[in-house]
Amino acid sequence: MAQAAEAARTVIMTVDDDPGVSRAVARDLRRRYGESYRIVRAESGESALGALRELKLRGDLVAVILADYRMPQMNGIEFLEQALDVYPGARRVLLTAYADTNAAIDAINVVDLDHYLLKPWDPPEEKLYPVLDDLLTAWRSSDYRPVASTKVVGHRFSARSSDVREFLARNQVPYRWYSADEPEGERLLAAAGADGRRLPLVVTPDGTTLVEPETSELAAQVGLATTPASDFYDLVVIGGGPAGLGAAVYGASEGLRTVLVERSATGGQAGQSSRIENYLGFPDGVSGAQLTDRARRQAAKFGAEILTAREVTALEVNGASRTVRFDDGSTIAAHSVILATGVSYRQLNAPGLPDLTGCGVFYGSALTEAASCQGHDVYIVGGANSAGQAAMYLARGAKSVTLLVRGQELSASMSHYLIQQINEVPNITVRCGTEVESAHGDDQLEQLTLRDVDSGHTELVDAQWLFVFIGAAPLTDWLDGAVLRDERGFILAGPDLSPDGRRPDGWELDRPPYHLETNIPGVFVAGDARAQSAKRVASAVGEGAMAVMLVHRYLEQS
Repeated sequence: MAQAAEAARTVIMTVDDDPGVSRAVARDLRRRYGESYRIVRAESGESALGALRELKLRGDLVAVILADYRMPQMNGIEFLEQALDVYPGARRVLLTAYADTNAAIDAINVVDLDHYLLKPWDPPEEKLYPVLDDLLTAWRSSDYRPVASTKVVGHRFSARSSDVREFLARNQVPYRWYSADEPEGERLLAAAGADGRRLPLVVTPDGTTLVEPETSELAAQVGLATTPASDFYDLVVIGGGPAGLGAAVYGASEGLRTVLVERSATGGQAGQSSRIENYLGFPDGVSGAQLTDRARRQAAKFGAEILTAREVTALEVNGASRTVRFDDGSTIAAHSVILATGVSYRQLNAPGLPDLTGCGVFYGSALTEAASCQGHDVYIVGGANSAGQAAMYLARGAKSVTLLVRGQELSASMSHYLIQQINEVPNITVRCGTEVESAHGDDQLEQLTLRDVDSGHTELVDAQWLFVFIGAAPLTDWLDGAVLRDERGFILAGPDLSPDGRRPDGWELDRPPYHLETNIPGVFVAGDARAQSAKRVASAVGEGAMAVMLVHRYLEQS
């Protein structure tokens, strides 16, 4: 009964300034969906926004909004952008003529458009209904209902508080932040019987309280999957960055029983990026969080299982199966494994930094801290794209952003388009040939000592924020003794295993290893963890797809 009542109140809205077109769209929608959904039509963006606000006040749900592009006063893209503020979970469709295709493609980036339909949409059985069916399925499986947010009480300069906020944000878990020394934070601490000495305090929507929770405990309490549904799969993907998500999408879509295991949050380093502008198909750029969310939903749509906050500690060969062991001693096994563990930012080896990590010093973008940087002087260490993207993002609100680069020029490691953008932002300064010698502060970062690489001259500067993006350390130590790696820890595969033409030690098959196959048959590597990889999002996704193709070839011959 509850489901029937909810469906009866759920709305599909169509907006078109041409009354004839508006009636035609509404007619086709009612014919297919009228028994389960309310079809609401409007003939202008303004009237549609008014209707949406009334629906919001009544507590009604809106599943899909279809809007015509060419409308006077407010076109379809402008309308959908404002509708996004009222119903962020509604799926958005732009109805457009062939001549306006470019505008529709731009809208994918501007308003996170889910689909665009070309006029005419006849026959609807072929051109309209399949699209709407998929969008309604995606909407029903999403968190479209208003939900009570998780509450986090902590201290701004608390490393663990920062970690918890970052974990929730990257896993798309809605939360509200309360400072422990503010009235509402104090009320929550009192209600939980906590004295504030141990932070953060996390209060889940059902009222469960967690004090300084471990990541696995937090994941389980906020509804993230942490336990595998089976003990044997066709494919285990280890790592949830672009390569791992790509492998999960292609593996599951091609019929393999697929599970992806991620130790923290899907997206990897790319998921922390504020803006990726050189990824194919997104001419206006896309945030790492948006790209990750779409990829994760796509993998789930095809049936891939995604486990979060699970640390893998070993890979074992047991006959034809490959066993993955977790840090709690449990295991899962599969016919094949794809290693997509990615890389992490190297730690800065300078006095004072370890004690201040999470208290003004952050490795990676730490986008949850960006709002706190408003009006402050920010320092960023690194000369590659990730550092440049962070500089562009933080410069929107920071008083100044200083990019510290050890090399003599940015062009050695940063894309040309990004260098041009940085040069045009007045509050970004680039200091080449400069490194951090030490950090100073008691409970939080207060000052940095900077050193000129050539002259050795040092300078003491006031600083509350330091973001570090240096190097790439592969997350592969747990593979020691099992999978062959190079001197830096990157995984060797395919031709790199036998530079002299001889097969790797212990290789017993008649064929040589496939291109992305490691020294263990059926175990493949994709993305940044592979030796000599391109370290780009597009190449990582491509390798994830290619690895699945090689998995199929391996399974056919096993």
